[in-house]
Amino acid sequence: MRTSETIFSRNSFLAVMILTVLLFSCKKNERALVVGKIQNASDLATTEFVIDKIVFGTKTKKLALLKISEASFMAYSKARVKAGIDLSKIKEADIRIEDTKIHLELPPIEVINFSYPPSSFVEDSLISDPKVFLNKIDIRDQEEFFRLAELDIRENLRYMGIVRTTQNNTRQLFQILLSSLGYDEIYISFKSDDLIISKVNLLVDTETIVEQ
Repeated sequence: MRTSETIFSRNSFLAVMILTVLLFSCKKNERALVVGKIQNASDLATTEFVIDKIVFGTKTKKLALLKISEASFMAYSKARVKAGIDLSKIKEADIRIEDTKIHLELPPIEVINFSYPPSSFVEDSLISDPKVFLNKIDIRDQEEFFRLAELDIRENLRYMGIVRTTQNNTRQLFQILLSSLGYDEIYISFKSDDLIISKVNLLVDTETIVEQ
């Protein structure tokens, strides 16, 4: 009788161990499946923004300390920004699954693409006065104005609501995705509320006076 109890206890212990391993394996495979589904949705986890920018610059002509003339330039431009998350950074440890409940922690929002196309530049001929006495704003000066305008846009991206808007859009998209996988309770958070922006070195011509 004691022997039978011992065998039963050992069998029960083995059964529990096997069940635990199977459950752990299922959870691990389930997390791996979710990671795969999320990483395949990379095109969805982005938000595009169009930023209008007025570019204004002046060029002063001086003789000694006396200002002789001042030419001005004004134009309208648009920057296009695509923001999202790098889904390749998501690991299995960022996902916690409890039955039909899932907790997902996503990487911070980052600028995936930034473009400031010259095709969007439109000069305001009514306000611009690029040619005055002994002074002229040439193509090189205009390029400098637009270069500084781009720098100003980049420096202010984190204050334009890009992070909050992209986070909200990302939550909505993953709510739909995870619901389709059978999860009833979905909790999504981000590791940081910062905006990651790639550093760009834009040369500045200090001889040109520019007002943003």
